[in-house]
Amino acid sequence: MSPEAVALLQAIERLRLKPYDDQTGKDTANWVKGATIGYGHLISRAEWTSYVAGITAIQADSLFKSDAEPFERAVGEAISVGVQQHQFDAMVILAFNIGAQGFRDSTVAKLINGSNSQAGQSSLEVAWKSWNKSQGDVNQGLANRRAAEWRIYTSAIYGLW
Repeated sequence: MSPEAVALLQAIERLRLKPYDDQTGKDTANWVKGATIGYGHLISRAEWTSYVAGITAIQADSLFKSDAEPFERAVGEAISVGVQQHQFDAMVILAFNIGAQGFRDSTVAKLINGSNSQAGQSSLEVAWKSWNKSQGDVNQGLANRRAAEWRIYTSAIYGLW
């Protein structure tokens, strides 16, 4: 990812030095499914004791780099056509949120690999922005995030919503 993409993804995920429940945003002193720390790092039950007391900003940066790498790799492996840096960045930011396998299996990846037409671009936008649900319901935060990613993909405009 470019430095602009790293900065944006870290701004989106927001630095949290103490564990919190990703569903509620509230700090947690006990492991729950969705326990998160740093820049969106999901804490497994096995990792809990390493993070329960919190982490430093330096540790969060290191954790972020190791967390981002599989998503960068997944995009690189899933996309078989040439793309520009800003398009790669947008796809990694999407994959970071929907998961590496979610991205690999997505209509987004299939359309990028198979279509450069204007009609394909319209279908790609619909497919991209359809990743806007949480627990089955449209989530405005996710809709906003997808729109920001789409601006990066189509216009190289990096910014929050």
